[in-house]
Amino acid sequence: MEIRFSEVIMPESGCLVFLLPSSLKFSKELDKLDSENDGFIKKAIKSADFKGKKGKFLSVLGNVDPYGRLVLLGTGDDEEGIKTENDMFCLGGNLYAYLNKERVTQATLLLEENIGGFSPDFAASSLAAGLKLRSYHFNKYFTKQKDESKPALKKLTIALNASQGASVRYNAAEKVVDGVFLTRNLVSEPANVLYPESYAEICKSDLKSLGVKVDVLELKDLRKLGMGSLLGVAQGSVFEPKVVVMQWNGAQKKGQKPIAFVGKGVTFDTGGISIKPSENMGEMKYDMAGSGAVVGLMKALAGRKAQVNAIGVIGLVENMPDGNAQRPGDIVKSMSGQTIEVLNTDAEGRLVLADILWYTQKKFKPQFMVDLATLTGAIVVAVGDQYAGLFSNDDEISTRLEEAGKKVGEKLWRFPMGKEFDKMIDSKVADMQNIGNGRGAGSITAAQFLQRFVNDTPWAHLDIAGMAWTKKDLDVVPEGASGFGVRLLDRFVADYYES
Repeated sequence: MEIRFSEVIMPESGCLVFLLPSSLKFSKELDKLDSENDGFIKKAIKSADFKGKKGKFLSVLGNVDPYGRLVLLGTGDDEEGIKTENDMFCLGGNLYAYLNKERVTQATLLLEENIGGFSPDFAASSLAAGLKLRSYHFNKYFTKQKDESKPALKKLTIALNASQGASVRYNAAEKVVDGVFLTRNLVSEPANVLYPESYAEICKSDLKSLGVKVDVLELKDLRKLGMGSLLGVAQGSVFEPKVVVMQWNGAQKKGQKPIAFVGKGVTFDTGGISIKPSENMGEMKYDMAGSGAVVGLMKALAGRKAQVNAIGVIGLVENMPDGNAQRPGDIVKSMSGQTIEVLNTDAEGRLVLADILWYTQKKFKPQFMVDLATLTGAIVVAVGDQYAGLFSNDDEISTRLEEAGKKVGEKLWRFPMGKEFDKMIDSKVADMQNIGNGRGAGSITAAQFLQRFVNDTPWAHLDIAGMAWTKKDLDVVPEGASGFGVRLLDRFVADYYES
């Protein structure tokens, strides 16, 4: 789908879109168009009892010469109107969904005034980004599709007086959307297509051309490094594990310490010997969503030439119940030298992260680390599909992550950590066990486990188990892979860490 920006020039025909607040105050061009058509637009509004509420639509068909369709999109009032950048994203997403449902192929949106206190160029670029985010479709495996199930909207023009500024803003925003789409593609792929080797190849092919240095640690490298925790998870699969290390060096200041992002990449999780129920096991193809977010973030940062040094490290394994698979009760030695009693082979993500967190902080000595993982079902019980869980040893990083999440609509909720929880993963036969004692605090004990592998490095852990996939259409996310984390972390970097 093409999105372009132009100066305020009325198109000759087609579908025309105007934003209208709850006051129903017409813009200059809308008022002129209404006058030229004998007040037909105001009559249509009155007849439909259209109130201009945020996200509500009214289509005026015919009798608005020379346009076949006029669409009014409500922006609400001061109390329930457009207040945040995310409101603009959502407005754009809703506009795409509406036009596509109405089978509109081309449309022009006239944006003549400030919206919710935002300048037209900022509003236009944010609205366009939201519209593009909602336009995502993963349809590569269909051999036949009905016309009505295919995307209809091919082109949207946003007309405003500050079109050049909007275009510049959107060029950067679109690079972030590209990163989100890469993440969604990765998470959507089936496990017979996306496995450690093929995943590593995608990282190289998608990122190297943007200037990202991509290195792949093979099985022999992982053994040499002593990543026994990660290797234990992978030993039941025919696919050899990989660790992909991505480096973007965009900081203007030489010698600036990098920031690091680490992702769990279990390309399929059967649970291993502690096998999962068969119902819905197919969803476990997205147990690599944390790693997908890291790859998408690296693409976003490189695409928009972010002025920061960033490291992305992902651990890629498949967790299978082979005759050589890890058993409950096994004890493994991690890269850190700490030993782990594996009481549940379905608590494997933390075993993967343990080694790559240790590797990242030892090799790169970053300013901080943020890891992302579809780590626990317990986080879904706690906050459902409304928030990702946030766990951290650093208050400043936590606050900054929460603020970035609010701006882009990817919300975080911080959970407590402490010694009382840490004791719950002490083992009687090894340095620690990979699950807590009892059923309580499952997400917290998982985070406590990870904290044992970060030393004094400032660190945050995002448990995105409830956010990686949506079973219904959302404002800027169609049903399926969400790409959660890419926009959140890109904004986090842009607001606080770029030179």
